[in-house]
Amino acid sequence: MAELDADLDHIIPSSVLSPFWAKLVVGFVSLVCFARSYDGDFVFDDSEAIINNKDLQSETPLGDLWHHDFWGSRLSSNTSHKSYRPLTVLTFRINYYLSGGFHPVGFHVVNILLHGGISILMLDVFSVLFGGLQYTSKGRRAHLAPRASLLATLLFAVHPVHTECVAGVVGRADLLCALFFLLSFLGYCQAFKESNKERTHFSTFWVLLSIFLGAVAMLCKEQGITVLGLNAVFDILVIGKFNILETVQKVLHKNKSLENIGALRNGGLLFRMTLLTLGGTSMLYVRWKIMGTGPPAFTEVDNPASFADSVLVRAINYNYYYSLNAWLLLCPWWLCFDWSMGCIPLIKSVGDWRVIALAALWLCLIGLMFQALCSEDGCKRRILTLGLGFLVIPFLPASNLFFRVGFVVAERVLYLPSAGYCMLLTFGFGALSRHTKKKVHYNIGKNLADQGNQTAAIRYYREAVRLNPKYIHAMNNLGNILKERNELQEAEELLSLAVQIQPDFAAAWMNLGIVQNSLKRFEAAEQSYRTAIKHRRKYPDCYYNLGRLYADLNRHVDALNAWRNATVLKPEHSLAWNNMIILLDNTGNLAQAEAVGREALELIPNDHSLMFSLANVLGKAQKYKESEALFLKAIKANPNVASYHGNLAVLYHRWGHLDSAKKHYEISLQLDPVAAGTKENYSLLRRKLEQMHRKDG
Repeated sequence: MAELDADLDHIIPSSVLSPFWAKLVVGFVSLVCFARSYDGDFVFDDSEAIINNKDLQSETPLGDLWHHDFWGSRLSSNTSHKSYRPLTVLTFRINYYLSGGFHPVGFHVVNILLHGGISILMLDVFSVLFGGLQYTSKGRRAHLAPRASLLATLLFAVHPVHTECVAGVVGRADLLCALFFLLSFLGYCQAFKESNKERTHFSTFWVLLSIFLGAVAMLCKEQGITVLGLNAVFDILVIGKFNILETVQKVLHKNKSLENIGALRNGGLLFRMTLLTLGGTSMLYVRWKIMGTGPPAFTEVDNPASFADSVLVRAINYNYYYSLNAWLLLCPWWLCFDWSMGCIPLIKSVGDWRVIALAALWLCLIGLMFQALCSEDGCKRRILTLGLGFLVIPFLPASNLFFRVGFVVAERVLYLPSAGYCMLLTFGFGALSRHTKKKVHYNIGKNLADQGNQTAAIRYYREAVRLNPKYIHAMNNLGNILKERNELQEAEELLSLAVQIQPDFAAAWMNLGIVQNSLKRFEAAEQSYRTAIKHRRKYPDCYYNLGRLYADLNRHVDALNAWRNATVLKPEHSLAWNNMIILLDNTGNLAQAEAVGREALELIPNDHSLMFSLANVLGKAQKYKESEALFLKAIKANPNVASYHGNLAVLYHRWGHLDSAKKHYEISLQLDPVAAGTKENYSLLRRKLEQMHRKDG
């Protein structure tokens, strides 16, 4: 998350990042954008919902509001629209009373102010969605993600698709629903304020209050109930840190541990899900009882696709409507208050060119879902999943999936889903910004490091960290270079800070383990390696380094198991194969070393280092001919390695091929004149040859 905020530092100035100034900016912008609607008249549905609605007038008892629909008709009537929004109607009645009649200015001002308040509230919501819900020891939230939150909120505040909700008085139903929807979500978040890394504590009071606020949202407009679904998704993914892909993989592999599910159960998830389910079921039951009869009866003019005989035609057109809604969010170039009466002709065959819109929509959604499920970055998974959740869940009541709706496309139902769109757009913009920035210090440092200019790379990495003290990737790369230069203390400090900022940064955990191993802090190194593997299960390099640690501690079985894990995850991991062969060789397990070496060469037949290691094993096993062939093949692949010639010379020496041994000793010494073992063996061979010549003479 720190990285996303850093990517936006050139867009959002630091001077507006304090909560007060950020909310002031958001409130001002949201009001300015829609201020011109204050002197509008009552238009379109306003006439039926307000002017002709007797529930606004004092002659109608307040109690009747709870038995009437949004338009003032009795819910039990067969002609009722079944839109049950008594709290919204109550605000209209208060407006009517305060303004002394049907004066639209007061109605419009309330809508504008509601949108401003919702936009300000959205700043806190986005802060949670982007930054997560971690608290410091003092009870303050960490990782506020101020830049990302502010940019997403500004996009929401000014989005043109909100015009119908804010400028049309009947849009107040959506505004009030959104207000209590967000309050319900923030209330649910408040339930976990006392949580810590070790254990999830939660307040039942706040969970129940959140459910109550969801019911209030539903009494403003029906889609308010969907906040319970969003709260459930948030609880599972953010509070429980549930990894869907990992759990599916465990189920498919019949892994009985299923650690994630157990962790969620211990955190009280089932209890909270039970409360949410009971709350939602109770709301639906009461709503159904109040409604009295079946669902409203709509005509083919209202929603032509829902009357199509073919299931395929219905499905195609529903999905086309979804793509139109997505396009209105992406490019609100043409807006319309009423999309019925044949505005959108039915798609009656797959040959219709508009089917391309369906394909484009689902390609985007599938791509986003794949990243949300499969990304190794926990922050990315959370942001994409919650963004999709905010985009899709509030839209479900308008999707025709559960019941027929009385419209084709309605921009007002996009008020809440637009928050998910703004979140995804902000994340995408940050990612694009990260990949398109040129000549930034991090990129220059990386290029210099790739060219081998470590001194200059360090300078640029230090500057990148100075400009952005939470730039974890710069810290990681700088720590790596310092590690290679044996500046271990500073390397450890940088890498420790990186994993503190982003606890699931697996690469930094592994590099921290390498540094700690070099500092002889073996227990800490093992813990760092284990943490890296916890956050990235398929991490062969980390298993390889863990094996090296175990080898240093003479825990040979653990070392072999770690290296074996590395080769299972990455069969071409030459270093892990080599270390297994060498360890087995050094511990006298020649037969096992030979078997491992042959297995490795079958997978990586052209790896000269594996040829060399297996040749050493075969030589000790007195399989001289096969050993010689492998040594020669390794030398052909890489003729300038002194040890290849030196060990082949030793083989010939043992075998009795003394002239060949002499030749390769001399080549080895030419390549590495200070190799003590080779010099000693060469001296022994020369003395032996001299003795043989004297005997022959």
